[in-house]
Amino acid sequence: MRKITKIYADCALYLNFARFLSIMIYHQQESLRSQLDSLTQKKRSIGFVPTMGALHKGHLSLVEKALEENGVVVVSIFVNPTQFDNASDLKKYPRTLEADAKLLQTLKGTILIYAPDVEDLYGNQVVSKSYNFGGLEHAMEGKYRSGHFDGVGTVLNLLFRVIRPTRAYFGEKDFQQLQIVRRLVEIEKLPVSIVGCSILRESHGLAMSSRNQRLTKLQFEKADLIYHTLKKVQKLFPKKSIAQLQQIAEEAFRESPHLELEYFEIANIQNLKTAQRKRKGNEYRAFVAAYAGEIRLIDNMELPKI
Repeated sequence: MRKITKIYADCALYLNFARFLSIMIYHQQESLRSQLDSLTQKKRSIGFVPTMGALHKGHLSLVEKALEENGVVVVSIFVNPTQFDNASDLKKYPRTLEADAKLLQTLKGTILIYAPDVEDLYGNQVVSKSYNFGGLEHAMEGKYRSGHFDGVGTVLNLLFRVIRPTRAYFGEKDFQQLQIVRRLVEIEKLPVSIVGCSILRESHGLAMSSRNQRLTKLQFEKADLIYHTLKKVQKLFPKKSIAQLQQIAEEAFRESPHLELEYFEIANIQNLKTAQRKRKGNEYRAFVAAYAGEIRLIDNMELPKI
């Protein structure tokens, strides 16, 4: 019998499911840390997958990779208030802890869920630390989401110090975040390896995201424009200039009544600076942020080497 166990201050609530191992849900870092200390005495490496919940197959692919490479995996489920610059977006972000736990219990392996409240993680001061990520924080998302990456860096630093993982897994859908997390580990001198994982997509190409749950059926169908625009840019990249590709992408969105483009950029993957022209030896990715109604969607795609 497989069990999902919610660990509280002094008691445990058991939810039974027919599976092989137990998934334990910890709401307090002290209880989680005690269990991890017990497991690591057996020299088991810790994999970590940070999430904000509303899990989907993309998240599961990260957890599966973490299970392959580690003895135990911690999945954090925490909607971090300091990385939202839009109070309405924070309020509406889906919170589905029970469904998330049921989804994780379909996997085979030792999984611990850390689902803290804000006070357990932040204490009495829910504020971001100010970081200098060497300019990475000012590109793309940083232009449109003030303070976002300070919030990301702050919460991940807190989570890394609670969980003390051997490896942490991040999807390339948030490629800018992935590069910033790598810089964060250097800044904070954290002994964790950061593993980037490929984007998982819906059948029509849209990158899997928790925000997709908020799309209407029509919005979901029409959001494939993001993927097809990126694929077109990828195909044309060796033949067209960056200015021409920019125009092609912007025109594709202007012709759509369902999506509003916030930005399209081609950037150097090392420093994420917007590329004005292609330079031999550099590696580039194309990045998109667009709105379907009030739902903000992002995606990116690797471009051919030149």
